[in-house]
Amino acid sequence: MTLRQTASAAPASEAAPGQTEDRMPDDLIAPASSIFDLPALRERLFAALPDGADEATVRKLTVRILGEAQTAGREIIAAAFEKEPFGARRTTRSYTWVTDGLVRLTFEVATKVLHPRPNPTEGERLAVLAVGGYGRGEMAPFSDVDLLFLTPYKITPWAESVIESMLYIFWDLKLKVGHSSRTVKDCLRLGAEDYTIRTAMLEHRFLIGHAPLAKDLSRRLWKDLFAGSERDFVEAKLEERDARHMKQGQRYMVEPNVKEGKGGLRDLQSLYWIVKYVHHADDLSKLIDKGVFLPDEYEAFCKAERFLWAVRCHLHLAAGRANELLSFDTQVEVAARMGYNDRGGRRAVEWFMQDYFRHATQVGDTTRILLTSLEATHTKGAPIFQRIFKRAPKVKDGYKVVHNRLAIEADKTFLKDPLNLLRVFEEALRTGLLIHPDAMRLIKDNLDLIDQPMRENREAQKLFLDLLLKHGNPERALRRMNELGVLAAFIPEFAPIVAMMQYNMYHHYTVDEHTIQCILHLSEIEHGNLVEELPVASTILKSGVNRRVLYVALLLHDIGKGRDEDHSILGAIIARKVAPRLGLSKKECDTVEWLVRHHLLMSDMAQKRDIADPRTVRDFAKAVKSKERLDLLCVLTVCDIRGVGPGTWNNWKAALLRALYRQTKRALEGGMEDLNREMRGTEAKRILREKLPGWSGAELKNETSRHYPPYWQGLHYTAHVVFANLLKDIGENEIRIDIHPDEDRDATRACFALQDHPGIFSRLAGALALAGANVVDARTFTSKDGFATAAFWIQDPDGHPYEDTRIPRLRDMIRKTLKGEVVTRDAMKPKDKVKKREKAFKVPTHITFDNEGSEIFTIIEVDTRDRPGLLFDLTRTLANQNIYIASAVIATYGEQVVDAFYVKDMFGLKLHSKVKRDQIEKKLREAIDRGSERAQG
Repeated sequence: MTLRQTASAAPASEAAPGQTEDRMPDDLIAPASSIFDLPALRERLFAALPDGADEATVRKLTVRILGEAQTAGREIIAAAFEKEPFGARRTTRSYTWVTDGLVRLTFEVATKVLHPRPNPTEGERLAVLAVGGYGRGEMAPFSDVDLLFLTPYKITPWAESVIESMLYIFWDLKLKVGHSSRTVKDCLRLGAEDYTIRTAMLEHRFLIGHAPLAKDLSRRLWKDLFAGSERDFVEAKLEERDARHMKQGQRYMVEPNVKEGKGGLRDLQSLYWIVKYVHHADDLSKLIDKGVFLPDEYEAFCKAERFLWAVRCHLHLAAGRANELLSFDTQVEVAARMGYNDRGGRRAVEWFMQDYFRHATQVGDTTRILLTSLEATHTKGAPIFQRIFKRAPKVKDGYKVVHNRLAIEADKTFLKDPLNLLRVFEEALRTGLLIHPDAMRLIKDNLDLIDQPMRENREAQKLFLDLLLKHGNPERALRRMNELGVLAAFIPEFAPIVAMMQYNMYHHYTVDEHTIQCILHLSEIEHGNLVEELPVASTILKSGVNRRVLYVALLLHDIGKGRDEDHSILGAIIARKVAPRLGLSKKECDTVEWLVRHHLLMSDMAQKRDIADPRTVRDFAKAVKSKERLDLLCVLTVCDIRGVGPGTWNNWKAALLRALYRQTKRALEGGMEDLNREMRGTEAKRILREKLPGWSGAELKNETSRHYPPYWQGLHYTAHVVFANLLKDIGENEIRIDIHPDEDRDATRACFALQDHPGIFSRLAGALALAGANVVDARTFTSKDGFATAAFWIQDPDGHPYEDTRIPRLRDMIRKTLKGEVVTRDAMKPKDKVKKREKAFKVPTHITFDNEGSEIFTIIEVDTRDRPGLLFDLTRTLANQNIYIASAVIATYGEQVVDAFYVKDMFGLKLHSKVKRDQIEKKLREAIDRGSERAQG
């Protein structure tokens, strides 16, 4: 029998090629025959295989022919998808069609050429099934190929050989195959033990082989495994979802995982699994007839599904591999592939990500509706609140409890009073009940009732403020109001920031979610849950502030984002209109407007200026004017930073804000003379004498008289003690180093004492950069006898203090660099590359000179893209211009850094000459540009 005859003659009881397998689907993105012509390819393949060829030759020829067809088919799909960038469903079906063809033809080669069995025994039956996402027929360009090889009894040597040959061909085709070989009994046993296996088999699809075996599996699964276990399956899938969200991030993160993240494809698939398991339906549209979904809800869900699948397919094609993380660099490329453009002062990527988060929210809404319908049939357990408190709380007139959720008794009566659209959220907070999806639908469908007269209604204003101030968990009401569109309807100015992405590495959340997170943190402080972590903010709130002002200011502080104007100034203009509509008095409105306009002031002063300089505190105190504003601004600043995302708040920022607050409070209450530099110097010297009890009078006199006044003002007494010991009996060419953790600041303090010379700051910065340390703050001082004392606060590349075990190596690297054993400039080159995911950001460079912010220094502020080696490049440039650097304050915001240098010229004067300032700015920009070119590769 020739190979061609073998190809057309299927073994008895097998599904013959040319029947179901060869039927061309019509829902592909290009004609099926152009993507993968199965009959024609089969004929070509078997015609090319020589009679009597060995297995290696057959495999090689098979891989070549199928590989060519695979590549051609994928290219056709990708080209068609490029022209139809939202055609996700047809694209996933097309990749499935290609994979089906590869699997079927590989099976035919393995069973008819490599291991033929014209008359197989009963035990030599084999069925190949697609399972998981492949079984569902949804494949992204580089999705895994999950296969189940099904046998009637224990696997035979023949079946083992067939499977092995198929896998070798798949691997040579570069397919990522997940496979298992089981009997029907194995499937039932393992599915009973493991819900992941059960879920994969739920979506099995017969591909080729012994069809009756596949039918038997399907029948047994539904009869012996799935039936009666619906509730257990739903609970297992929900637990799995919650664990996944906990791992990926409960909120909508700005670098989402399209597959596993909240509102992503895995959540969509969980819905399909649950619907199929419970309702025995492959199509969610059937749930419209069952009354679970309304037609417009189903349509919104379908749009979200198409969008998310399109994003995933573009992600795979952009990376040339399986990639599920929508990282910053891929967001730009996917946005371009999907046809987004810059407009309205915002980048294309920001519009794209706003759509992404809106669709992810829609997935959450659909999930909530389905789960509530399952509660109604007791297929899903009640919410945790109801499990703890068995008896449902008593609700006010007009409401009822349905399946442990707050429902509306009569829709028409409810809608007669538009204020009920706010009251329902208050009732939900009061009772602790979740709102029933039917009530949510009613609210969403009648948002037009929230008009201007309602917004100006006194009772509506009070209701809204009560949601913020009265019930103790305002973030819960705000989040649900935001998801349903009520927040944007009641405050139309809030609408533009809903789901708005902040395209930077600093913010972890969308603007609306960041706002809600800030209010959550304020509520937590009010409840006394953060007294140890936030003693100042906790004390302020305990002593009493205007809560109405604070909550409204926090709600509105970022409302001006997303436009070309400064968001603080625009936000203040918006707050001037919104605050009166929320029922605040004129004085309260003025304070809210001031807080919104200046909500970054305290953070900037603390992180971008030297708060040891009396002028910094004096200027800040003049801007704040009163302790009431200082208190409000301090709490708002703390909540704003903590609301950026996990890990943003740390002891370093806490220490800076705490010091600025206490010094400013002292100045406002006791007068500006409390900031006098000489008074502070006298006190610092007194403390030093106490901390050095073993020193002689002469030694103490020498130490307290060798330093200029800024030294005593600029360092904590603990650093004075360290430097006193380093300088004691120091030799002319000696370098002394002390490195110890500064636990109060989440950093490691590195103190240096050595003979002073030009460019000392740059040399030290270079040495630390070479050692992989990030400088977060620095001070340098020159003593009257010619020694330099420098204190650097550093963190490791992950933003943490150095562990004790790593400090000796750090010290050794610094010492080698300072002694000239390592040339800093050359050694830095391999280290200053910007990571790929950061390259998409556009960070313009701004350089400013400030002669008013300090009494004795010019402040040079450089705002630019962060990268390794930047501080070294900047300080080296200043040193080459004969500029003396007294201190540097480094504030990092994701990919952006603001370095503020307190400097003098070579004569010890401020930089008054504009010509000189322009020259310095030019040199700094050249250094930044050269470094950026190196970093960008």
